[in-house]
Amino acid sequence: MTQKVLKVGSSAAVTIPKKSLAELGLKIGDRVTLTVNREHKSIVVQPSVSVDAETVQWARDFIEKYRSALEALARQ
Repeated sequence: MTQKVLKVGSSAAVTIPKKSLAELGLKIGDRVTLTVNREHKSIVVQPSVSVDAETVQWARDFIEKYRSALEALARQ
């Protein structure tokens, strides 16, 4: 499928057909991650993985509690 690069303000955009959105499990307003492959001159669009605030806080608490053990493991 071929899509046209469109000007949107000072940026550029490429539309994603409805069928492709459905195949990716995306809907309008979802966040995506773009990965550029310079060697192949390609862009990969993937759904972003969101992490809730509770999980982020748990990870921070875990790191703080076990920091010395984690640093020791990193040195091995």
